[in-house]
Amino acid sequence: MTIETQAIDYSDGELELRGVLAFDPDRGPRPGVMVAHAWAGRTQFEDEKAVWVAARGYTGFAIDVYGAGVVGSGPEQNAGLMQPFLDDRQKLLRRLAIALDVMRNQDAVDAARTAIMGFCFGGLAALDLARSGADIAGAISIHGIFAPPQETQPISARVLALHGWADPMATPQDVVAFGEEMTKAGADWQIHGYGNTLHAFTNPEANDPAMGVAYSKKADRRCFQAIENFLGEIFP
Repeated sequence: MTIETQAIDYSDGELELRGVLAFDPDRGPRPGVMVAHAWAGRTQFEDEKAVWVAARGYTGFAIDVYGAGVVGSGPEQNAGLMQPFLDDRQKLLRRLAIALDVMRNQDAVDAARTAIMGFCFGGLAALDLARSGADIAGAISIHGIFAPPQETQPISARVLALHGWADPMATPQDVVAFGEEMTKAGADWQIHGYGNTLHAFTNPEANDPAMGVAYSKKADRRCFQAIENFLGEIFP
């Protein structure tokens, strides 16, 4: 299997956006999985996860929410980039819907079979796309933010949340509230909680337990096994 990557330029009005498509050129159209980035913006981390998706028989698309080449340099700048989308969830949803349309129009993607996964801020993005009632097969939140928008539509996508139980950005009370929200929306949902695990547990560069973030090799392995199982379930 040979995985190729291709930069995909697209836009939201006058704002230029740039994603990365990862696919096997020797196969026909495959189910497409968007990879939504963490609060810093689209980086090599998300691009590598799109390749990971493609290596498992799908087509991965690392999307861009902030703008082509826009990447935060640290917590303060990252928070400044993310906050406008937390304040205006419809703006976030518009960017996600544009990215979904772009992915569906790629030759390497089976437009009728799509999903989204995302990390941290991208986990919230994945959940918000499902909450909008979008016609996608699944949404995966990986150490994501659970805070709901003002309104949630009935959810047709299957939902998987992969969560560090000691994550200060999503407390056990937040997890319970999230489960109640998903049930009310009629979703087919799962939450996997990893004990003694902080935020950003899939990121090898996360190493600040005092701030509530730390990589966990064990949780990382379990997380990606769960993702692989979930994708196999929604794309049989």
